[in-house]
Amino acid sequence: MSRKKSKHEFRANTLPAMLTVGPVTLIMILLIAVPLLYVAVMSVCSLDEYYNVTFKFTLSNYTRLLNADYIKIYIQSIVIALVTTVLCILIGYPFAYFIARTKSKKKKILYMLVIIPFWTNSLIRIYGWRSFLGTSGWINSILQGLHIVNEPVDLLYKQGTTILGMVYCLIPFMILPLYTAIEKLDTSLLEASSDLGARPSSTFFEVILPLTSSGIFSGSLMVFIPCLGYFFVSDILGGGNSDVIGNLIERQFQSGNNWPLGAALSIILIIVTLILVKIYQKLGGDMDSLGV
Repeated sequence: MSRKKSKHEFRANTLPAMLTVGPVTLIMILLIAVPLLYVAVMSVCSLDEYYNVTFKFTLSNYTRLLNADYIKIYIQSIVIALVTTVLCILIGYPFAYFIARTKSKKKKILYMLVIIPFWTNSLIRIYGWRSFLGTSGWINSILQGLHIVNEPVDLLYKQGTTILGMVYCLIPFMILPLYTAIEKLDTSLLEASSDLGARPSSTFFEVILPLTSSGIFSGSLMVFIPCLGYFFVSDILGGGNSDVIGNLIERQFQSGNNWPLGAALSIILIIVTLILVKIYQKLGGDMDSLGV
C-alpha cells in the first residue's frame, strides 16, 4: 500500500515538476554550462608548433595575462568603462526621473524611446555613428557649410569617440533600472521634505538619491560589465586606438589563432563579472533588477 502511495505521490508531485523544469534545465546545461566548461578546459590547454590546440594542460596562459602590454589594456578598459558608466548616470538619471514623474500619455512615448534602440542591431547603429562622424559625414558637412572649419575634422579613431559609442549603446541599460527605482519612490516623502523647509537640492541628495541608489548600482553594473567586452565599438569607432578586454579576446580567437589564451581571458572576465555581482548582492542589491 505504501509503495502504491509513493508512486502516486511521485506522479502527482515530482513528475509534473520534472516535466516543467526539466526542459529548461536541459537547455541551461547545453547552452550555458557545457560552453562554459569547454572554455574553462580550453583555457588550460596548450598549442603545438602549428598552432593546433593540444590537451596538454598548463597554467601558462594565465601567467601570460600579466604581460605589460595586456595590463595597459586592462587599465584602459577600466578607465573607458568607468567614464562610460559615470556619463550614463549623469545623462540617464535626469531622463529616467523625468519619465517616472511624467503623468500624461507622453510617459509611454518617452519609455518607448528608451526601448526602440533594442529593435535595431547595435553593430548597425555604431556603423551609423561612423558615417555620421566621418570626414564626409553630417558633422563635417555642417561645420564646413557654416565656414567654422576649412577642412574636415578627424573625429574618429579616438578614445573619446569610443566612449561616445559605448554611452550610446549602453545608456538604455542605465535608464531602465533607474526608472524602476524612481517609479517606486514614495512621493509623500518628497512632500514631507518640502514641508519641513528643505531646499530642492537637499531633498535630492538626502532623500531621492539614497532611495534610488539601488537603481544606480544595478545600472552601473549593467553598463560597466558589457563595456569591458564591447570590442566592436572600439574596432569601428576607435580604430584599435582604444582597445578593451573584448578586443584582446576577439584577436586571440581570430587573427592570433590562440584559443587557449583567448579562453583564459574570457574566464578572467567571467570571474570579474561574478565578483562585481557578488559585491552588488552584498550591498543589498536586488538581483531581479539585473535579470539574475
